[in-house]
Amino acid sequence: MQTEVFPNAPITEAMLDIRVNLPAEVDLAILAKFQEPIRDRYPNRVDRVVWQSGFQVGQAGAVATHASRDTLGYQFASDDGKKVVQARLDGFTHNKLKPYDRWESFFDEAKELWGIYREIARPVNITRIAIRYINRIEVPMPIADMKDYLLTGPDIAPGAPQAMASYFMRLVLVKQHVEHVAIVTEATDQAPEDLKFIPIIFDIDVYLERVFEPGDASIWMEFEAMRAMRNEVFFSSVTDRCKELFR
Repeated sequence: MQTEVFPNAPITEAMLDIRVNLPAEVDLAILAKFQEPIRDRYPNRVDRVVWQSGFQVGQAGAVATHASRDTLGYQFASDDGKKVVQARLDGFTHNKLKPYDRWESFFDEAKELWGIYREIARPVNITRIAIRYINRIEVPMPIADMKDYLLTGPDIAPGAPQAMASYFMRLVLVKQHVEHVAIVTEATDQAPEDLKFIPIIFDIDVYLERVFEPGDASIWMEFEAMRAMRNEVFFSSVTDRCKELFR
């Protein structure tokens, strides 16, 4: 499929994620060492925390609740906050926030950072890989038909009221004989007070669940294939009129 690099791309965040199983002896102190060779580019560190809560009903009908806070790893950010890398007990993620340049520069840095994570954390295996692109498309108002801009979207039955104030839609897309899965989420975001445009979040998350050896170079070919699927979803969905917003 023919693609185009836009000077005003709608991408607000791009992510490359690798989920792993680590050896039992790898702990947070070991993961903290991940920052040492990249401190000049990623000087800021925060804990990557997961919260869990639950409740239990006793014999007398009383309800006991509990909550826990666990540090899963660390998040390292550049000074401007536009680039982030996560080193966690369950995996590795590279994030690039707007402005997004090109796949090649994002992908090459992710590969480099993964090499550092792999050397420090020594994963037993890889269980899941994914790329995710979150787009924010500002559709100018007034608009008669959303399909003038986005071909993937909700359809309203002819007999129902046609004025749509907001929407949320989630699709899980698969291709025959291909293991990759694309989760497409589309929703309206908060519009500005002057209502000059309506922001549409167009979120494309493509993943593959398969066990790889940590040094298996074929994961990078899978990432390229997932990127192609992401492009297929995106460029099939946006119209020429929509593309003009990004040029």
